[in-house]
Amino acid sequence: MAGTLYIVATPIGNLEDLTFRALRILKEVNLILAEDTRVTRKLLEHYEIKTPVTSYHEWTAPGKLRALIEQLAEGQNLALVTDAGTPAVSDPGAHFVAELVRAIGSDAKVVPIPGVSAVTALLSVSGLPADSFAFFGFPPHKKGRNGFWKEVAACPLTAVFYESPHRVEKAMVELKANLAPERKLVIGRELTKMFESVRRGTVAEAEELLKTEPIKGEYVIAVGTQ
Repeated sequence: MAGTLYIVATPIGNLEDLTFRALRILKEVNLILAEDTRVTRKLLEHYEIKTPVTSYHEWTAPGKLRALIEQLAEGQNLALVTDAGTPAVSDPGAHFVAELVRAIGSDAKVVPIPGVSAVTALLSVSGLPADSFAFFGFPPHKKGRNGFWKEVAACPLTAVFYESPHRVEKAMVELKANLAPERKLVIGRELTKMFESVRRGTVAEAEELLKTEPIKGEYVIAVGTQ
């Protein structure tokens, strides 16, 4: 009988946001697959979790991927975590799940252990409509970036995307150049961390909103339809 792959959401900043269920699963599985083992070990050490850890990320060799799937096929239970938030959402974990389902078929057991997501965290405090919304992940670094902004501009729903501190200033310039200036804008920075901030304004004020504090940490940004 095949083992279970648990998709475990981890804190995006505040370590107290790990759920009781996630804590139990991380202690019970045979192996934890981590995007960055150094980041994950800090979380595990905080909760005194002794489970072995190995890396799984977008550069993981096909041979290692097959070996991990074989462990599941043989009955071992594995937990997949990302550095912060929910794995497989704008994250290479999605490829692992797809390959597992392809290899094992209907016997594949993939169980979500829900928890923190930067997308829903920002939407919950944004004041923007969230009964339906569109999530765009990270803008492409180079190729396809213009098309990305055109899709956001044409989106009839609240649009949410991530951006890194290295490109967020560029993103605000591009956002301003492609979207109607009156559209509402909410910028979340360092959510759940010590220097958490949420800035609200319009697309026309995008660059100014960003300048109110140091450029630091990961950003999640929501754009209203008007």
